[in-house]
Amino acid sequence: MPSIEIETVEALEAHLAQGLPMGNVVVQGLDLTDLASSLDGLDLGGTVFLGTELAQSTYERACADGAVIFRPPLETPFSPYRSTLYTPEELFGAFDPDEPATFAATLDERVYRYTRDPAVRSDILHSLACRLHDHAITDALEEEIAGHDIVAIMGGHALERISSEYRDVALIAKQLAESGFLMTSGGGPGAMEATHFGAWMAHRTDADVDAAMSVLASCPGYSSRERWLATALEVKETFPQLPGPDGATADSLGVPTWLYGHEPPTVFATAIAKYFANSVREEGLLAIAKSGVVYSPGSAGTIQEVFQDAAQNHYRSFGHPSPMIFYGVDYWRTQKPVYPLLTQLAAGHDYGALIHITDEPAEVVERLLDFAATRRADSSQGRG
Repeated sequence: MPSIEIETVEALEAHLAQGLPMGNVVVQGLDLTDLASSLDGLDLGGTVFLGTELAQSTYERACADGAVIFRPPLETPFSPYRSTLYTPEELFGAFDPDEPATFAATLDERVYRYTRDPAVRSDILHSLACRLHDHAITDALEEEIAGHDIVAIMGGHALERISSEYRDVALIAKQLAESGFLMTSGGGPGAMEATHFGAWMAHRTDADVDAAMSVLASCPGYSSRERWLATALEVKETFPQLPGPDGATADSLGVPTWLYGHEPPTVFATAIAKYFANSVREEGLLAIAKSGVVYSPGSAGTIQEVFQDAAQNHYRSFGHPSPMIFYGVDYWRTQKPVYPLLTQLAAGHDYGALIHITDEPAEVVERLLDFAATRRADSSQGRG
């Protein structure tokens, strides 16, 4: 029997109002001290409390009934039991663009400094807190992406905002977001930022994109993290998201890691699933992109992602293979000749037909739209 997850006080109050039992209920990251009078008279056997604040009387009752209680193992700058993904405002709300020194006070930077502390890195309780956090992020991520067709764009962090390739990636992401896809990436700078910038600019004109890029161009890369962040925030303020024909704006999902914490996550993503464990982040990011992955030029990290994605397709790890679109013919055929090797690896497998290479942004979008249409048709006819 699946457990019942309760992540808000209101949801718990509704559960109790219906007279439902507390066995097999998981309560996550809540302050329940004000509900002591409602909880203390119940049978709490089988209830799981994850990082939940309980009144002493409730705690004693829960222990007596055999409830499972996970309390934070120690003081950390993050919550190991959070029930939602991060937002840019949560990670960077303390930053004042007019006072660059305030960057150090942001949650993102404080957590990064925490991970660099040798005492933290060698302590088993600190590593446990990080693992609990990543588990909570994965749980929240699954809820965030439910019902979405997801396309990921991978590429190098060094891609500068002033480059034509940055604009190309942004326009690919913009058109895909306008077509209903949830765009995702590794959530950092370079091609990753271009992905979320493009989604942010959905339903705006190309002239708006160019005007926004002129603001970003004043800080082409992230060597000055404070200036890089300030210009992105300026664009967001100047060009707020516009709704599409359905009245909704285009969300996007960044999936960065504190392993590369010197690379700040892009604030153009509307939701951020930030992990401590890069291996969990890499595998999960590729796993959710069931509508396809676009590979713009990148170095070791991007090439690692290519073959990790290929392995998922090769062994049909997630039910069906998905497109692998390489953007940059010379780069992927000659400079980093991944494409010839991959097509040889895929020979005789069905995902081989889903591997494509092009220099045309429109062709990238067309291939992914065609795949989505085919999947919908197959689903409607019961072919999976």
